[in-house]
Amino acid sequence: MGPSRLARERNNVNIRSHIDRWLDKNRDEVLSWRRYLHAYPELSHQEHGTTAYIAGILRGYGLEPHLFPTTGLMVDIGTPRIAFRGDIDALPIEEETGLPFSSQNPGVMHACGHDVHTTIALAIACALSEYPEPVDVRVIFQPAEEVMYGGAPDVIAWGGIKGIEKIYAVHCEPALETGTIGVRAGAITSAADILTVNVYGPGGHTSRPQLTNDVVFALSSLVTQLPALLSRRVDPRTGTVLVFGSIHAGNAANAIPQMGSVSGTLRTASVDVWLSIQPLLEELIGHILAPTGCSYDIDYTRGIPPVVNDPIATHLLIDHSPFRVVEALQSSGGEDFSWYLQEIPGCMARLGCKTNVEYDLHQADLIVDENCIDVGVKLFASVLHADRL
Repeated sequence: MGPSRLARERNNVNIRSHIDRWLDKNRDEVLSWRRYLHAYPELSHQEHGTTAYIAGILRGYGLEPHLFPTTGLMVDIGTPRIAFRGDIDALPIEEETGLPFSSQNPGVMHACGHDVHTTIALAIACALSEYPEPVDVRVIFQPAEEVMYGGAPDVIAWGGIKGIEKIYAVHCEPALETGTIGVRAGAITSAADILTVNVYGPGGHTSRPQLTNDVVFALSSLVTQLPALLSRRVDPRTGTVLVFGSIHAGNAANAIPQMGSVSGTLRTASVDVWLSIQPLLEELIGHILAPTGCSYDIDYTRGIPPVVNDPIATHLLIDHSPFRVVEALQSSGGEDFSWYLQEIPGCMARLGCKTNVEYDLHQADLIVDENCIDVGVKLFASVLHADRL
């Protein structure tokens, strides 16, 4: 006969108590990890020093990390059923915080909180290495989250979630107070695809537009009409939006150019829309450009799906969180944690890290409240507690 529910609950309380005591004992060491990672950030697919640093700490705690073929790694404690992910890459941004542990790598900065995510993942792994009873956890240190072709699909291909039943992650949120967790079932981020349309014509003089095909007029028609038409063909409740950020054509005021281009992003909170939107966009572009007589080609780059939190995994986190939980707003940003959730259930939560100054992610002056590290580690511990009941 297996252990009674009361006995299991007693053991689970011990997991949380163990994590609390471990943090009290090792808080200074954990902070030193975060500050080292912040001082030595590395770009996507280049996280060699970061990988070696994490591996060294894990080995110092008696763990045996599994290095991925390029960068990144994972570590198992027991026979894993549940996974926690930390992302390890940084952004090509010159830091302007003035912190004593500011980036020592010119033009590279942890401006999205990945140093915090990594530290939380590292702390939960090291704390569990000293827990006296078996646990069934995998901790993934994923490379290359910040680029369009991110590291999550590679981790999946390398067997990173094989045998895993649920996966969890946190993401720093400087708009939320430290000690507050933002979460929602369903889509919490958006898909993010890139659309570029190149338009061609014979060129001509602006005094005789009737003798040519006006590339600039065609581009202007696309920029104004395509988002409007899309809003009439796609359910607005899906949060689907097309926004152009770049338009280029010509060099002279009195010459109609032979070529121009326009580029933008297509974002949606719906996986169904994300999977089906490209043919619709191509149809609408053809209708808009047909009257202009211009030829064109389309470069559509499929990015990542939205992060769609599993309802059961999400409510497990909410129901057992030791911290204040609020409903997170659905973001138009992208996150490649979504790829894991295409394969297995899981949940990403927003981790409050607000300071007394208003900061934002992906900015050169971002400063986070380091107390959020304790919150993230204890939140993961509460997930383990709930999962073992």
